[in-house]
Amino acid sequence: MKRAIYSLLLVMAGLTACDDLDVAKDTPACVRTKVEELAESAPCKTNDRTIGASVKEYRFQNQTVYVLDYGNCIADGSATVISENCQKLGFLGGFGGNTTVNGEPFANAEYKRTIWQQ
Repeated sequence: MKRAIYSLLLVMAGLTACDDLDVAKDTPACVRTKVEELAESAPCKTNDRTIGASVKEYRFQNQTVYVLDYGNCIADGSATVISENCQKLGFLGGFGGNTTVNGEPFANAEYKRTIWQQ
């Protein structure tokens, strides 16, 4: 009986972990996991001098994509662009200042919303 209760508590904790991070409710599960990972490794939070890590949702190349960004806390850092099922599509920024994903300028993407901001 104790084992069943502990298992249930662990499952409940896992289901609400992202809610503690204030992640949009209808975010795909794998993206929620990416948010948790980003939150654990992000070096700083947003304040009046810095922009912390974030995950933003866009419409790009006829699909919903997410940009996982460390913000300006990492010099020459890049942001990863992933699909709804967490397939890596490309990256933005970095040392070379990349601006294209799958051969198309990401400037063509339509911003939808911020899923999470640290």
